[in-house]
Order: sequence, then structure tokens, then C-alpha cells
Amino acid sequence: MADSENPNVMPKLITFLSSLLQKVSELNDLNRGFQPQTISVFHGLTPPTISIQSYLERIFKYANCSPSCFIVAYVYLDRFAQRQPSLPINSFNVHRLLITSVMVAAKFMDDMYYNNAYYAKVGGISTTEMNFLEVDFLFGLGFRLNVTPTTFHTYCSYLQREMLMQQPPLNPEAESSLNLGRSLKVHLCLINHDQNEVPSHHQNQQLAI
Repeated sequence: MADSENPNVMPKLITFLSSLLQKVSELNDLNRGFQPQTISVFHGLTPPTISIQSYLERIFKYANCSPSCFIVAYVYLDRFAQRQPSLPINSFNVHRLLITSVMVAAKFMDDMYYNNAYYAKVGGISTTEMNFLEVDFLFGLGFRLNVTPTTFHTYCSYLQREMLMQQPPLNPEAESSLNLGRSLKVHLCLINHDQNEVPSHHQNQQLAI
């Protein structure tokens, strides 16, 4: 689905998404005693020992999905967080939500993708659990999988802006190297029903902090 991606973008994107999810998870962990949080199929008994960044790097290494899938997966996580306020992303569920969102995004975006059994191995869970997670994630999204070009580039612009704010300007090419909208070229043959959708940092504090 994606072609001519800038190879320098993905490591930076993976690092930034990991950092963002880490901050959100830690914040929601702190809020557990103050806000009611529902236990779901995405929750583990204890937080996984693998870091969010290492887990996301593992998914990127073995899933072989298009880089654009990681943007769409982020859109899905944002939608899920907004639709399921009693299931905030925390250290107990972030890993399962990550592997599920990337798998669903790959199935929706890419012409070729691995099956659930393969993603289960990548994610370190059983195929049966992977199947359950997929179904629950889809219902949690209300089956809203369409991502319009407008929404895609809105999220790209937000991530690009946040990434640039976290690094000092080293040279004039710094910004162009992080131009996600241009680097992650994507063909989205989707209906335009959510053109007003924006990252949740404009609406609540589920993902962006």
C-alpha cells in the first residue's frame, strides 16, 4: 500500500509512538485509583516485561506491514480510547492493544498480510487469544475502520509536529526528513465520512498528553 517511504522516518516514528504510549500508560496507571477502569480481554495479570518500544520494534520487524499501517493503527487506538473511556490505555493492556491495532490496520490497508496465527506469535500470545482480541477491538471501534486521506494526513501532521518539537533543529533538512504525509505515500480508496476527525488531543486526554 505504501511506496517510496523515507527509510529515516520509521525509526523516528516508532520511537515517538512508543514514547507517547508510554506516557499515556503511565498517566492512566496513576489514575487507576481515582477513575473507574474496566478490566477487559486486553488486560494482562501483570504488565509485560518487554518495553513498549521494544514491542513496537518487534512488530515492525516481523509484521512486514506497510509503514502507513502504523499511522492507521494509531488512528484506531485513538478511536478506541475515545469510544471506550472506561478502558484507558495503561501498562496492563497497551501491548495487546498495539498488536491488535496493527494487525487490523494491516488487514484493512494492505493487499497482502499475515494471518492471526502469525501475529499471535509476533505478539507472544496464543492464536485463540489473538482471535478474541481482534473481535473485541472491532466491536470497541464500532467497526469504524475507514480512514479518509484527510484524516490520515491530519494525524500525520500532528505526529510530525510533535516529533519536531521533541528534537532540536540540527539542519534545514530536519523537517523534510519527518514529512510523514509525503514520506508515507498511501493510496486510500475509502469513503469520506470522517473528514472532521482529528487526534483526540483536541477533544480529550486519552492518547495525546
